[in-house]
Amino acid sequence: MEYLKLSVENHVAFITIDHAPANALSSSIIGELSQAFDQIEKDEAVRVVLLHGEGRFFSAGADIKEFTEVKNGKAFEKLTKNGQSVFEKIESFPKPVIAAIHGAALGGGLELAMACHIRLVTERAKLGLPELQLGLIPGFAGTQRLPRYVGMAKAAEMLFTSEPISGTQAVQCGLANHAFSDEELIPKAKDLANKIAKKSPLALKSAIELLNYSKHDSYHKGVEREAALFGQAFDTADAKEGIAAFIEKREAVFKGK
Repeated sequence: MEYLKLSVENHVAFITIDHAPANALSSSIIGELSQAFDQIEKDEAVRVVLLHGEGRFFSAGADIKEFTEVKNGKAFEKLTKNGQSVFEKIESFPKPVIAAIHGAALGGGLELAMACHIRLVTERAKLGLPELQLGLIPGFAGTQRLPRYVGMAKAAEMLFTSEPISGTQAVQCGLANHAFSDEELIPKAKDLANKIAKKSPLALKSAIELLNYSKHDSYHKGVEREAALFGQAFDTADAKEGIAAFIEKREAVFKGK
């Protein structure tokens, strides 16, 4: 794999996203994540997965430059459905998945983190879904997972303003489990992973299956609708303006077209 590092120690699989400078989630990385989880699922020595990012960030979002290579909204919808499928695989994965988040988990990066079973953060980490700033919407089930963790009102505020919250705030509103100092994050994440790895793999698998029953039919319908609206948004003039503004590092001017 080109952008992921994978190692196993004491029944814990460590997946590290290594795509400098921001660990942006390109289609290639999402494909490698799918490949890594398929590999881990077959490895009976692995009982827990710990996911984190190399460098300054967990993941600062989707690869926006890749968006400029997408031909139309239908192709964009296909891209988002692929990401949704991989993230659903992670959330329903039969082994516990812990995300250790530092720096930033934004856009697709936060959507990836929300697909994990447990989120540990640094106190100063930034977590948010800034897609509306680009004239787009989240596309990897972010609109459906975020309200489940923080409630409808807080999810609406985060989406509408595009402003991130800190790791400390994420714990307070239920988006993350625990917040630590930058130095403590990985050691604490390893401690938690090792504690969980001592449990029966069969019991853990059953617990994960039962937790996923909390996702009602409306959740899956929402995810499907999100993909369709994601594709439609891409075909708008506002989305083209938002993407161009991001690349050109200026403020977008939206016209509602």
